[in-house]
Amino acid sequence: MPKNVAEFQLIGNVGKITRREKVAYVSVAVNNNWREDGEWKSETVWNSVVCFQNVAAQIEAVEKGDLVRVTGTPRESRHGEGADEKYRTELVAQTFSILAKGGGEEK
Repeated sequence: MPKNVAEFQLIGNVGKITRREKVAYVSVAVNNNWREDGEWKSETVWNSVVCFQNVAAQIEAVEKGDLVRVTGTPRESRHGEGADEKYRTELVAQTFSILAKGGGEEK
C-alpha cells in the first residue's frame, strides 16, 4: 500500500457537461456548511471534473441536475508558454456514479 495518497470525493449535483472527442468536463456543485456565531451558513462551490475515456461509459447517462458521487485524483497542469503560462489543479475522475436522477428518482 502506498504511503502517500492524493485523492478526492465529491457528492453533489451536475451543472454543465461539455463533451469532447476524448474527454468530458463536468461541473459538480457541492455545498460547504459551517457554523458561525451559533448560526449555520452554507456556500455552493463548483468543481470542474475531467473525465477521460476510462470513465466515459460511467458518464454516458449523466444529465444536468443529477446527484452524483465522483472519486479521483487531483493533478497539476500547465498551459501556455513564457509570460502566458498558466497553472491549475485538475480533478481527474476515476469513478463517476449517479446516486439520483435530477427528478429525484433513485437509481
